[in-house]
Amino acid sequence: MRDVLSELLAWWRAGETVGVGTVVATFQSAPRPPGASMLVGPDGTAVGSVSGGCVEGAVYDLAESVVESGAPVLRRYGVSDDDAFAVGLTCGGILDVWVEKVSRETFPELDQIAADIEAGRPVALATVIEHPDPSRLGRRLVVRPDGSSASRTSMHHPQADDPIGLGSARADDAVRDDALGLLAAGHNATLTYGPDGERRGEGMRVFVWAFAPKPRMLVFGAIDFAAAVARVGSFLGYHVTVCDARPVFATTSRFPEADEVVVDWPHRYLEAEAGAGRVDARTVITVLTHDPKFDVPLLEVALRLPEVAYVGAMGSRRTHDDRLARLRDAGLGDEELGRLSSPIGLDLGARTPEETAISIAAEIIAGRWGGTGEPLGSLGGRIHKELT
Repeated sequence: MRDVLSELLAWWRAGETVGVGTVVATFQSAPRPPGASMLVGPDGTAVGSVSGGCVEGAVYDLAESVVESGAPVLRRYGVSDDDAFAVGLTCGGILDVWVEKVSRETFPELDQIAADIEAGRPVALATVIEHPDPSRLGRRLVVRPDGSSASRTSMHHPQADDPIGLGSARADDAVRDDALGLLAAGHNATLTYGPDGERRGEGMRVFVWAFAPKPRMLVFGAIDFAAAVARVGSFLGYHVTVCDARPVFATTSRFPEADEVVVDWPHRYLEAEAGAGRVDARTVITVLTHDPKFDVPLLEVALRLPEVAYVGAMGSRRTHDDRLARLRDAGLGDEELGRLSSPIGLDLGARTPEETAISIAAEIIAGRWGGTGEPLGSLGGRIHKELT
């Protein structure tokens, strides 16, 4: 939903009604991840995508009918001999799409959720997408990291005498706990419970959007390569910080794509950010200074952090060997040094700053999803890895 939120919110604030289709589960090689959404506006405009073009026409028609009827629908799209080029996925994937009617009446929480997302405050939205009791469909629970939540009976099936959000306190408690875990990881997911929220059971499926703040990319070293890395990092959806101890180089005019530019000693800045809880398991750290007086103290801090997604350092193989020796002298062991990607990036034959930035981004992406870095044409099996 995040990618179409501004358009959805504009229609919502204008008092319009919108059909919204959202990918809630994928199987095999589905092209779009859970959480990808498509809007059908009041003027017939389509915004966003759920499959990259394969089933958009079918979802568009379904969204129009859902707006008219008011009843949400969970629909599965996949391949068969008859529909592969009609409403199936030619790539061979399967996806579940939840289609609902969104307006001020059916989704009064949207404005506050959008405010949380805009301000970078974590918030999760849980929606019942399958249940043996049709009156439970579309019920929502809004969850925040402090454990607070807001819930209401779905306006698709209003029941004035039953105000509990997902249908029972037990269901609310179970989903709230799981949504907090997804929010911490920054993952969207469909969860399965018994009809009343039983942990071991089936019948109720709940989709959780985890609107966590953007993951961070920390770029250390205000060099020309850093500008290209910042640009690619911003494109990939990271909140990018460039840090360097030299104020003449660390300027916003040199790094217009960065969200912030900081003048500080890199190791001191990273220690402070980690101590303040602003470095987590999604954070990627790129060390581009290739100067031991900067990168060795910085890597001492980075490689001792309990969890970050990636730590990479630029430099020649000679620089790498010298850096490893200095880090061992500083007391780092094999396990900590094994977390270091150096020389940084995948072997793409990169030469320019832009090409190098792509090689660094490729290594980060491969690490995130378990990719090999090999050409897809030389491999067999599925293209997309299972989400974890």
